[in-house]
Formats: sequence, structure tokens, C-alpha cells
Amino acid sequence: MKIEEIKVNDVMLVKPGESIPTDSIIVDGFSSVDESMITGESIPVDKKAGDSVIGGTINLSGAIRIKADKVGSDTTLSEIIETVRNANSEKVPIQRLADTISSYFVPAVVSVGVLAFLYWFYLGKIGLTFSLLVFVSVLIIACPCALGIATPAALMVSSGKAAENGILVKGGQYLEIANKVNVVVLDKTGTITKGVLEVTDIVPLTGMDENEVLRYSAIAESSSEHPVAKSILREAKKRNIEILFPNEFTYIPGKGVYCKSDKEILLGNRDLVRENGISTDPFEQKMKDLEVEGKTVLVLVLNSKPTGLLALADTLKDDSARAIAEIQRMGVETWMISGDNEATARTIGRKVGISNVIANVKPNQKLEKIEELQRAGNVVAMVGDGINDAPSLAKADLGIAIGSGSDIAKETGGIVLMKDRLYDVFVSLKLGRKTIGKIKQNLMWAFFYNIVLIPIAAGALIPFFGATIYNILPFLAAFAMAFSSTTVVLNSLLLKRFKP
Repeated sequence: MKIEEIKVNDVMLVKPGESIPTDSIIVDGFSSVDESMITGESIPVDKKAGDSVIGGTINLSGAIRIKADKVGSDTTLSEIIETVRNANSEKVPIQRLADTISSYFVPAVVSVGVLAFLYWFYLGKIGLTFSLLVFVSVLIIACPCALGIATPAALMVSSGKAAENGILVKGGQYLEIANKVNVVVLDKTGTITKGVLEVTDIVPLTGMDENEVLRYSAIAESSSEHPVAKSILREAKKRNIEILFPNEFTYIPGKGVYCKSDKEILLGNRDLVRENGISTDPFEQKMKDLEVEGKTVLVLVLNSKPTGLLALADTLKDDSARAIAEIQRMGVETWMISGDNEATARTIGRKVGISNVIANVKPNQKLEKIEELQRAGNVVAMVGDGINDAPSLAKADLGIAIGSGSDIAKETGGIVLMKDRLYDVFVSLKLGRKTIGKIKQNLMWAFFYNIVLIPIAAGALIPFFGATIYNILPFLAAFAMAFSSTTVVLNSLLLKRFKP
């Protein structure tokens, strides 16, 4: 059946690894669903009969039968796409400074040339030929070439420099906005963090060492397809730990696993351990300490005896703390807005130095926060990677998309970080400031050149050298005009020395 043929109340079977076709209600089965693309929650969510699932999310572990609840434009994903479209349509094009200046400059120069001609012809009595040469010299010397290329030359060089560093700038206007940004809003999962669960802590509760705790945990999870199991197996492989397959294996939905190897192994949450008559009191405080840090904690039980704790979490990217520190050092305020739970979001914010943290938000709530910051007079950059970030990327003054993220995020962002490095957010903002600084230097040079040379072209030297100076002055004016344009280009090329 094609997705467009699905109707409300249709019942479908979704196997492990398949995506949920539309917003639905589970009627039978149990599974873990990866909802990170919509909610930003890095840990898969356990779902049972009666729970709702969102179209586009991924069914991970078990087969489920679902009943379609919303189809077509009523689905959550369609609403996000419509929000992106509306946010994009509200953007106002940036007016270039050089265009505004030129609109006044050109008529003013022509007027100066005409007035100089009339003055020297009627009052200066230097004759028609020399009076015309005065007019021509003014037009040549004031040709706004330098003004015209001051902005595009700098933008072209800086865009090339950005590309060298793995930063795709979709248009020069985004570098102009980057110069003005004073608030950066960041998503958590996949932006500040890696977006993948990793084993962060192994706590032996007996004389067994960490690797043995991990080995038995890996044996217990070796037959499971759950993301938690994959994280444990990945860590065991990294430590070159040999894993044996168990003789028996039972998956206990929402709680953990039971298996038999050379020992009876139970691995799961505190509910599973307590249901098997084992008290968690001796290590309950340690579990709570780990959970306060936003980690998922599993208990390993061997032959009915608690043996170790495993903590898993979505870990920070290597450069996250450094990147955010550099952004803040520029005087830019930072916010983290995440669909993840409060404890995890606060912990991540504390680790990277972000005090402004908002958690448990939906895509439309992220967008509302962007609008609130903009109404306060801020120029806001949004950094994200998921479908859930797309509306905020579109609404922000500057959308910065992580290159490893979803296609819709990359399509919406004005700047795309191809190397998946958060530090490149700082590089983008810094390059924007350098670029606008260089444009202002170019415009300043062009104005200085005209302020000094237009009076000379208009006849300031005639009282000293006579009208015959105009036998060579038009040629000197042409040379000076070309020199001015060359200076602007060479000044722009200095941006190639920018080092992130």
C-alpha cells in the first residue's frame, strides 16, 4: 500500500527497522521507537498498545500493529513542513549598503560635473574644450566601480574561505547577518551532543573489574536489537572483549533482558531488579547520582546477586564546550532548547557552560522562543540538525544547519556546517564580522578616494597650473579610478589570511 492511499482507521503492521507511515495508535505489540527526528529525545521511547506514534519515526525492536489516526496534511510531519514554509515566507530581503549609497552618489557626481562645467565655461572663461574635459574628468574620477565591487569582492573571497573550512554559505546575505548576531540558540541532540548513546560509567558492586561487568552485560545484550544493547556491544568491541552468545534469552519489554550463559544474567532497570526480589537500597544513591546527570542506569545481576551498574548517555561532541566558550567570548548570548527531558538538558547545559536551558519543548515551541527573542530586539542564529529544528532554522535571522543532519534542516539553513563541528558556528560568526569589517574598509577607501580627487577633477588645480592641466588630467583620472578598484580587490583578498 502506498502512503497516500492510507486512510484514517486503517490497520498496518510495522516491522523492526521500518518507519511509521503516519501518525497512529498502537493496537497490538510492544517496541522501542526512535523519535529523535521529531522530539530531539536521544533515547528511544518504549511504546505499547494504546500509545501514539508519530509518522516518520523509526520502529526499532519489535513488530507492532498500528491504526492510522492522522493522514496527509494533518500529520505532525506535515505541520512541521507547513511551519517551515510560513517562516521562510516572512523573511525580508536585506538591502545592501553599497546600493543605497550609489543611488545618492551617482546623481550627486553628475550634478558636480555639470556645475563644474558651467562654472568654468561661463565664469572661468577657459573655453568649451577644457570645460568639457573638466566634466569628463569628474565623471571618470568618480566612476563608482570601487563602490560597486566593495561588497561583492569581499563576499566572494569570504565565501571561498568558508568553503575551504567546510562551511557552505548559501548567499552573501547570510554573512552579513552573521555579523549582527547577538543570540545563538542551539539544539542539543546531534548538535551539542553526538546523538548516539554511549557507555559513560561502569560501576562494579563486587570485586569484579569493569571489563568483566561489561562482558556479562554484552553477553546479555548480544541477542537484542535495542539501541541500548548496540551501545553496550559497541563499547565491548572497543575494549576487545570477547562476547559469548547466551544459551537462553528473554527480552522483557520496557525493563531489560534475562539470559543464561555460564551464569544467570539479569540486566535492566530498577523495576526489573525489584520484581525479581532483589533490593536496590545498597546502591540506590549511586543510581540516583548517575540519573541526576541525565544518564540511563542499568543494573547487572549475576546468579541473583547485584554485580555492577552501567550508565549510558548521549555524550558531548569533542569541541562543544570550546565552541560555546568562544561564541560567548564574542559577546554573544547562548541558549539551548531541546525536546529532551529536563534533567538531561540541564546536565548538558552545565557541562558546556550554557545557563539558558529550555527542555521538553515541541518544534512549534522552539519557534515561539525564537520569535520571543526577536521581539526583544535580538538578531538570532539557530543551530540544529533535525526535522524538529527546521521551523526554528527558517524563522531565525540566521539558520545554521549541521551537515550530518536531516535534508530539510540543511535545505532550510542559510549556512551548512559540512564537517559536523560545532566550533564552525564560531568560525561562521567570526568570518561574518571579518567580512563586514572588510566591506566597510572598502567603502571607506572608495569614499576617501572620491572626497580627495573629485575637487581636483572639478578644477581645483586650474588656479595653480592653468587649464592646460586638462591635457593630461583625464588620463590620470582613469589611472586613479583603476587603482582605486584594484585597491578594493586587493584589500578583499586579505580575507584569505583569515585563520579559524
